[in-house]
Amino acid sequence: MASDLLAGQCDFFSIGTNDLIQYLLAIDRGNSRVAPLYDPAHPAVLRVLQQIITAGHARKIKVSVCGEMAGDAKYVPLLLGLGVDELSMTPSLLPTAKYLIRALKMSDARELAQAALAQTEAKKTHALIEAFYHARMQAN
Repeated sequence: MASDLLAGQCDFFSIGTNDLIQYLLAIDRGNSRVAPLYDPAHPAVLRVLQQIITAGHARKIKVSVCGEMAGDAKYVPLLLGLGVDELSMTPSLLPTAKYLIRALKMSDARELAQAALAQTEAKKTHALIEAFYHARMQAN
């Protein structure tokens, strides 16, 4: 990836997760035979997101995320823990995301992100994300 090279030429990064995941994993979401393999929790996706965020922050530029991943409340703590500065989602999803963010400790989100990055299988990452999400939603 060349995000470190691009960061010097940009004012911000905006990551469209739908296309990123589709092209990174070579999976056409519109093809029913391979669509089930489309997975935001895939280790490659998380590592590329981390690389982009790190490159952006190294050049002091903001990193925003849009797409289905940004609009899925379960992924909000993970994305914030990875260091995303802004999330773009449809207005109907804002109340749940806002509630979750207010109940969130950034140190916990960073721990979740580090644990997710350490996983080698998406199913284990999903388990971490689900457990984290349900624990926060039930606690508040």
